[in-house]
Amino acid sequence: MRGPLPGILLALLAFALFSTHDVIVKLLGRSYAPFQIIFFSVLFSFPISTFALMRDRTEANLKPVHPKWVVARTLSAVTSSICAFYAFSVLPLADAYAILFASPLLITLLAIPVLGEKVRLRRGLAILVGLAGIIVVLQPGQAELTLGHLSALVAAICGAFSSVVVRRIGAKERALVLLLYPLMANFVFMGAILPFVYQPMPVEHLGGVALVAFLAFMGMTCTIAAYRRAEAALIAPMQYSQILWAILYGALIFNEVPSRTTLIGAGIVIASGLYIVFRESRAGASDNRPVLRSRSRVATPGAMRIGPLMRLRRGGS
Repeated sequence: MRGPLPGILLALLAFALFSTHDVIVKLLGRSYAPFQIIFFSVLFSFPISTFALMRDRTEANLKPVHPKWVVARTLSAVTSSICAFYAFSVLPLADAYAILFASPLLITLLAIPVLGEKVRLRRGLAILVGLAGIIVVLQPGQAELTLGHLSALVAAICGAFSSVVVRRIGAKERALVLLLYPLMANFVFMGAILPFVYQPMPVEHLGGVALVAFLAFMGMTCTIAAYRRAEAALIAPMQYSQILWAILYGALIFNEVPSRTTLIGAGIVIASGLYIVFRESRAGASDNRPVLRSRSRVATPGAMRIGPLMRLRRGGS
C-alpha cells in the first residue's frame, strides 16, 4: 500500500491495543491499587525496554543537561500514571477518555508559558470550547463529581505538561535520559509504596499485568511505525478512535452505556482537538507545533515516550 493509509491503519491498531491495555487495567483495578499495577507493569516492561535502549551507542553519562526540567517532567509523568490508572479503575471508560482527550487542548495552553507559543484568537477559542466540553462531561452541580473525575483531569494536565517539557528540552537533552528517568521513577516510587498496598496476586493476574506491559510496548511500536509512514496531522486524530472502543468494551465487559451528556461533551472536546491539530499542520500557524510533536499517549507507564525513542532509533543521542 502506498500513501498515508498504512500509517493510519497502524495508528488505529495502536490505539486499539492501548484501549485493550486500559480494559485490563480497569479489570485489575477492581482488586489492586494503581501503585501495585503500575509497579508490576513497569517491572515486566524492563526486559523489553532494555532491548530498545541497547540501540544507544553514544558515549555519555545519564546526567541531565536541564535537571530541573527533567525532575519536573519525571514527577508529572509519575503523577499522570497514578491518576490515569485510578481513573480507569473507577470511571466508565467513555468518561475517562472524554476527559483525557483534553490533553491536546492543555498542551496548547501550557505551550504558552513553557515554550513561548503564541496562541491567536482561533486556537484560543478552540481551547475554550474544548474546556467547555469537559464541563459538559463533568456536569458540575448536576452529577456527583468523584475522585475518579479529578484523577482523569490531573492525568490529562500532567501528561500535557510532560509533553510540553519534552518539546522544550528534547533537542538538547540526551534521549536516553528522557526515556529512563520516568521509567525508573515509576519503578522506585511505586516500589516504595507497594508494601503498604500490596495484595497477593494469583498467576492469572500476574499474567494480566504482563499483558498490560506487552500491549503498551506493542502500541508504542505501532505508533512509531505509523508516524514513519504518514504525517503527524493524519496520525494524531486517530487517538479519538478510542471512544468507539470505550463504547464497545464498556457494553460488552462492564455493562456501561455512556450517557448522552458524556457523548456530547466528548464530541465537543474531540472537535476542538481536531481543529487544533489541523490548525497546527498549516504552515505559519505555530512556531512549535506542540500537539503534533507530542506523540506519546497518557496512561502507559510501562512504555517509553515515542519522541525520544524515535530519536534514539535514528541514532541521535
